[in-house]
Amino acid sequence: MIVALALLGYAALLLTAGAGALARARWPEAAPRLAIAAWFALTGSAVASVLAGGLALIVPTVRVSADLSRLLAACVMALRSQYAHPGGAALTGAGAVLALAVLARVGWCTARALGQAATARRRHRQRLSLVGRPDPRLGAVIVRHHEPAAYCLPGHGSRIVLTTGAISALGDDQLRAVLAHERAHLRGRHHLLVTLAGALDTAFPRVAAFRIAREQVARLAELSADDTASAAAHRLAVAEALLNLGTSPPAAALGATGTADAARVRRLIEGPAALSKARAAAVTSTLAVVVIVPLLLLAGPAASVRGMNYCSHGPTAAAVAAPADAAAPAGG
Repeated sequence: MIVALALLGYAALLLTAGAGALARARWPEAAPRLAIAAWFALTGSAVASVLAGGLALIVPTVRVSADLSRLLAACVMALRSQYAHPGGAALTGAGAVLALAVLARVGWCTARALGQAATARRRHRQRLSLVGRPDPRLGAVIVRHHEPAAYCLPGHGSRIVLTTGAISALGDDQLRAVLAHERAHLRGRHHLLVTLAGALDTAFPRVAAFRIAREQVARLAELSADDTASAAAHRLAVAEALLNLGTSPPAAALGATGTADAARVRRLIEGPAALSKARAAAVTSTLAVVVIVPLLLLAGPAASVRGMNYCSHGPTAAAVAAPADAAAPAGG
C-alpha cells in the first residue's frame, strides 16, 4: 500500500512540479535534443509509475527464493492474506483497474495515432506520384504551385517536397538550409517523437503536462532541425528561408513551412547559447534519476521483506509435523 501511494505520488509530482519546471527552463533552447529526451523521460516515468502503482496493489511482495515450490507457496499465502478482508480485495481490484486502464488507453491511442499518420502519409504519397516531379539534383519532389512550401513525408518511402514557388522564392543558401532542415527531420525520425507525444496527450486530455509535452516536443524538433540546417548554411540564411515560406505543411508531414514564430526566428538571428558540459552532465544525471526512482521504489519493499518467512520450513515445520506423525496408526 505504501509503495503504491509513493509511486502514484511520484507520478503526480512529475506531472505538476516537474513539468512546470521543465517548461520554464531556458536550457532546452541550447540543447533541443536533450530537452526532447527530458520530456519523454518525465512523461514516460510518470505513466510507468502509475502502472507500477497499480501492480503494487495487485501483487503482494514476497521473499524471492531459488526454490520454486517455496516461492509459489509464499505467493499463495500472501494472496490469501490480502484477500482475507474486504479492504484488501478492494485495493487489489482498484489496482487492477488502474493498471489495465492506463495500459489499454496508452496502447490504443498510440496504435491509433501511428496508424492514422501512416494512412495520411500513404495517401499523400499517392497524390504526389500524380502531380510531383522528382528532381535528383535536389533530392526532392517538385510540385507546381505558386505558394512557397517545403516539407518532408517521413516513414516508408520518405521524401522531401518543394513547390515551384519555394524554389523561386529561395536563394541558393536558403534552399540548401531548407533541404538540410527537412533531412534532419527524416534522419531524427521526428515524426515518431511528435506522434508519440500527441498520443499521450490524446490518452490523457485532462492532464496539462501531456499537452505541454506535445507542444514542446513539436517545437524542440523544429529547433533541432534548425540547428542542423545552420551547420549546412549560415543561420541567417535559415531564418530568411523560414520567413519566405508561408504555407503550413499537410497532415502527417513535418516541415519548416508555417512554423516560424518570432521566438524561433530570433533564436536563429541571435544564435542559440551553448550548453556547457557541466550543465549537460547535470541534466543527464537528473534524467537518469527520474527514470530510476520508480525502480527504486519497487526494489525497496523487496529488500525489506528479505527476512520474512511466509511458509514455515525447517525446525518449525518439523515441530508441527511431529505430533501428526505420532498420532498416525502404526500400520499406516
